[in-house]
Amino acid sequence: MKSPDLKKESEAQLITRAQQGDQKAYGELVLRHHAPVFASLCHLSGDRDKAEDATQQAFIQAWLHLPGYQPRSSLRSWISRIAVNAWLDGIRREKHNIPDGSVLENMADARLGPEKALIIKQRSQTVQKALLTLNDSTRAVLVLREYGGLSYQEISSTLEIPLGTVMSRLNHARKQLRNILQPLLEEVEVDNE
Repeated sequence: MKSPDLKKESEAQLITRAQQGDQKAYGELVLRHHAPVFASLCHLSGDRDKAEDATQQAFIQAWLHLPGYQPRSSLRSWISRIAVNAWLDGIRREKHNIPDGSVLENMADARLGPEKALIIKQRSQTVQKALLTLNDSTRAVLVLREYGGLSYQEISSTLEIPLGTVMSRLNHARKQLRNILQPLLEEVEVDNE
């Protein structure tokens, strides 16, 4: 009997198979969701290693709890909730989160040339530093929306907060980030002239 091509299966089919213990089906789900979960956690934590730890922990926990998963929210939203909780657990264990500034260092495309790559790298680091000045709950809403691509409703479900609180925190985060970034980005542009 030929094994099915998991890449062609719908997410619902993969979930059903994974809930029945099919590790390959779960592996395909991990492949589909790893990158956005990891990227969101990188932006939340400011530390690539901590983000990877939280991502791994989230997918382990998701596997363990998958048999009880009910599709009231999207799988991405459900895994994102687990990932944010894993990140918060890491913060609670450390009691103090000091970012190392390495999150976006490799994001500049070398094909742009060294000058443009440096500008992109500096801007990315500036944005990351500004993100890290936001408090955890505000930063989580902004990152899940802008980097995770979650809808307001999915963020509400992921963070288990009311929809109005999502909108309020997102508005507050954007204003705060704009106020922080305005002078910093002007400074980077002056330095590069």
